[in-house]
Formats: sequence, structure tokens, C-alpha cells
Amino acid sequence: MFIGSCRLVLEIPGNNSLKGKRMVVKSLKDRLRNRFQVSVAEVEDLDNHRRAVLGVAYVTNTRRHANQVMDQVVDFVDADGNIYLVDYVIEIL
Repeated sequence: MFIGSCRLVLEIPGNNSLKGKRMVVKSLKDRLRNRFQVSVAEVEDLDNHRRAVLGVAYVTNTRRHANQVMDQVVDFVDADGNIYLVDYVIEIL
């Protein structure tokens, strides 16, 4: 069993409220869950309305597949027009 995990640091430009942040983050989390069948949670900077840190996890039976899914998640988030991907870290356990 292999666990792919990814920590995504996101910037939400032009956002001025926590309510606006929640809408953007919830939408992104739902799209990631539906498209890649991953677990997603906001893990840091919960009170910062212009920054979000998401944790993403995926369990599979091969290291290669875990790495492939995490790479696809990063590419998907990076292509989103509502946010900027500031940094990310992928780990396969």
C-alpha cells in the first residue's frame, strides 16, 4: 500500500472576506474529490482570507500511480484561474 500526499499553498487574489475564501476553497476541494477521488482538507491559514493551504491524500497499490495522481492534482490546481499555486510538496509513503 502506498499513500500519496500533497501540501498545496494557494493564494486567492482579490478576495476580501473569509466567506469569499470559503466559496473558492470549497469549490476547489469538491472538484478535486470528484475528478481524482482524493481526500482533501484545508489544513493551515484558516483565518487568512487571501491564503489557503490544502492537504491532499490518495491511497493506491503502486508508488507510480500515487505519484501520477499527485502530479495531476498539482497540474489541475495550477491551471485554475481563480487561484495561484504558490508552492507544493509531494510525498509518497
